[in-house]
Amino acid sequence: MPPPEVLCLTLDGDAGGVATQLVAHDWAVTHAHSVAAARRMLAHGHFNVALLIAGSQLGMPASAVEQLVHASDAVEWVALCEPQAMDQAECRDLVLDCFFDHHVLPVDWHALSVMLMHARQRALLRQRRLGEARGHDELGMVGQSTAIARLRAEIRKVAATDAPVLIGGESGSGKELAARAIHQCSHRSAGPFVVVNCGAIAPTLIHSELFGHERGAFTGASSERRGLIEAANGGTIFLDEIGDLPLDLQTNLLRFLQEKTINRVGAVRNMKVDVRVVAASHVDLAEAVAVGRFREDLFYRLNVLSIDVLPLRKRMEDVRVLAEHFFQRCAVASRTRARGFSRQSMEAMQAHSWPGNVRELYNRVQRAVVMTDRRLIAPQDLGLSMADTAMGVALNMARTTAERDVICLTLNRVGRNITHAARELGVSRMTLYRLMDKHRITMDERRAAQPTAPNWDAAAQPLRIAPSRVAGYGPST
Repeated sequence: MPPPEVLCLTLDGDAGGVATQLVAHDWAVTHAHSVAAARRMLAHGHFNVALLIAGSQLGMPASAVEQLVHASDAVEWVALCEPQAMDQAECRDLVLDCFFDHHVLPVDWHALSVMLMHARQRALLRQRRLGEARGHDELGMVGQSTAIARLRAEIRKVAATDAPVLIGGESGSGKELAARAIHQCSHRSAGPFVVVNCGAIAPTLIHSELFGHERGAFTGASSERRGLIEAANGGTIFLDEIGDLPLDLQTNLLRFLQEKTINRVGAVRNMKVDVRVVAASHVDLAEAVAVGRFREDLFYRLNVLSIDVLPLRKRMEDVRVLAEHFFQRCAVASRTRARGFSRQSMEAMQAHSWPGNVRELYNRVQRAVVMTDRRLIAPQDLGLSMADTAMGVALNMARTTAERDVICLTLNRVGRNITHAARELGVSRMTLYRLMDKHRITMDERRAAQPTAPNWDAAAQPLRIAPSRVAGYGPST
C-alpha cells in the first residue's frame, strides 16, 4: 500500500529537515515553495492533507494563505510554526478559521505525524459526505429520496415522446428544472429550450411575444419579429405559470397545439412549426377549469402526460443533499471562511417546513455563505432558530409514536398475524419485521386476543415493548 501524500508549503524554516522526518514516518512528501506553486499542485494532485511551514511569521498577507486554503475543500491544512507566531493576532485568526490544527516547535515528529493522519482521515470523511451530497445525475436533479427517484423515472418516460407535458407543483419546487430535464433527455436536446413566464408578460404583449408580428402590424412594429414559439422551432417551449394566460390567447394556443401552426400578428398565412410544449402551473388547472378561468379543451390538450414535483417538505431526505450542493456552488463564487454546516444547522434545516421549497433553501444557504464569519454555518446564519429544531425533534417523536401505535393496533386487530398485518399496512413482511425491531415490539403469545376494534389506549396492551429483538428474527444466541 503506497504511503499517504502530504503537500508541504514552505514560507519559512527548514523544509528539507521536515521532509526527511516525515518520510521516516511513512509519508510521501511533495514540496511547494510558493502559494502559486501550491495552488497548481493542489489542482493537479490528489492530496488530502497539507502542511504549512511558517516559522515565526507568515512573511506574506494572511489573505493569500486563506484563499489557498479555501481553494480546495478536499484538503485539510496543518500549520507548523514557532511559538512566537501564535502571539500574532493575524496568525492566530488564520489557524482558528482555516486550519485543522497547528504544531509548534520543538517538533514532536510522532505527534505531528499523528496530527497529519487525523487531518487526512477528516478530509476523506468530508469527501465521502460531499460525494453522497452530490447525489445528482445527468438530468441535473439533486436528491436521493424516493420521490426524486420516481420523478427521474417519469421524466425519462415522457422524454421519449413528443406529446405535451403538464407539470404541477408549488412555486419554487423545481418545475422548470424538471422541464429542462425532459428537454435534455429527448431527441430535441440539440434544439433550443425556450422559457416563457406567462404571468410576467403584459396581457397586451403576450400574443406578439408568443406568436411574433409582421412589420407594420401595429404602431411601433417597425420590423418583423419572430415569436417565442417560432424561436423554439426544433426544440421545446416551456410555458411556465400557464394558468395566468388570458382566455382569448388560450384559444390561439389551442389552435397551435392542434395544427402545429402559428399566425404572426398581421400575417395573412399560417406558418408551420415543430415545437414540443411543456407547461407548468402552481395552481390546480382542473379547479381553474371548474370556475371558468381556464379552457377545458386546452387543459385536456396540455394534460396528455402529467408530472407532479413534490414540495420539499414532502421529501425531507433531500434537504441535507441539496444544502451541501448549494453550499458548494455558493462557496466557489464567494470568498467565505465557512467549510460547511454545523450539526445544529442541519437539525434546524431538517425541522424547518420550507414554505418556499427548494428556492427558499438556496436563498438561505447563499445568504449564510456570504454573511457568516464562522468556520461552520450556524442556524442563525440561515435565519433559522433553535426553537425550530426543538419543534422538529418533537414532531419526529410524535411521528415515531404514531407509527409504533399503528403497528400495535394493526397487529392486535389481525390476531398478531404478520402476513395479514403487513397487507393492511401496505408493506412487505420483512419491512414490518424491521419496523417491529425499530420500535422494540415483540409478540406476547400468552396475552388474550382483544376485541376486533380496540381503542388507541387498549391497542398497546396485548403487545409488550421490550429491548429484545423480534422473536425468531434477531441474532442467534
